[in-house]
Amino acid sequence: MGRTRARSPKHAVLPLACVAVALIHVSAQDRAAPAPPAPRIVHTDPARYRPSPAVHGGAGTMSFAALLTRGALTPEFNFLHRGVIPAGSGIGHHFHNVVEEMFVILDGEAQFTIDGRTAVVKGPAGVPCRAGHSHAIYNPGPAPVQWMNLNVSLVPGVFDYFDLGDTRAGAALDAVPTFMSVHFDTALLRAGGGRGAAASPPPPNAVLSRRVAGPAMFSTTWSYVDHVAVPAGASTPDLPHDAVAEAYYVLGGEGTITIAGPDAGTAAVRTGDAIPVHLGETTRFTSTGSVPLELMVMGVAKDMAAKTQLLTAAPR
Repeated sequence: MGRTRARSPKHAVLPLACVAVALIHVSAQDRAAPAPPAPRIVHTDPARYRPSPAVHGGAGTMSFAALLTRGALTPEFNFLHRGVIPAGSGIGHHFHNVVEEMFVILDGEAQFTIDGRTAVVKGPAGVPCRAGHSHAIYNPGPAPVQWMNLNVSLVPGVFDYFDLGDTRAGAALDAVPTFMSVHFDTALLRAGGGRGAAASPPPPNAVLSRRVAGPAMFSTTWSYVDHVAVPAGASTPDLPHDAVAEAYYVLGGEGTITIAGPDAGTAAVRTGDAIPVHLGETTRFTSTGSVPLELMVMGVAKDMAAKTQLLTAAPR
């Protein structure tokens, strides 16, 4: 099938002790270097998922693999994991003091915990956990849940956690979540929403978007999460990445990405692909299938000064 394999991360599967503290440093030589469009695209392949029992002291066994590894966007970016959480399994309650994460479920529903408070969230959705806070996820069933995890550090090359020895299975549930959550609902997308101004009136095949998580939701250089839909036959405007690198995950459809920069070129993308885009590059997506090309976009600023500019910009 000719899939492209990502470089195996040094810490793709976390140690499983019930109570543990880890602080992991990685040198600059270990960070991913830019690559032309086709080789850098990583395809979701369940055959590459590795079974991991009791992740962070959680219930059951889940399986996952790293699509993007440390340094794929900026030195602060740690990873993008993709996997599945079977019924009766999850990730145990644990703290992060230097990094922040967002668990994403692409279907079904799961019980998310932030700082000891638990509620059901229906997918496709994500729940961020800021640095200095704790989180967990549990799938009570009956079906498996498709899962993703994004992670960015306050300190380049560092990942930390502290396990609490709590599976959260059978936890008391709040009727309404007491924590932040974001939802990937195509009905909420609009022309120019979250990705720049739209023509007035927008054309029938306008690219639709929404900023589902803004810069104030993150304490690291993680700057936003956007949801984008490119109608069949349409293309996004050329987008320069001068201050913010981006990771794209294809939620649905198929198309191409064209990258202008040192590693210029055009490559095909499809559902389940992860694509890192580096600072100094310009990108354009084109939808080539019969349905819209649907993207989740994660933006990581080059530094905190660039992030501050996003924070202080006029709201869209």
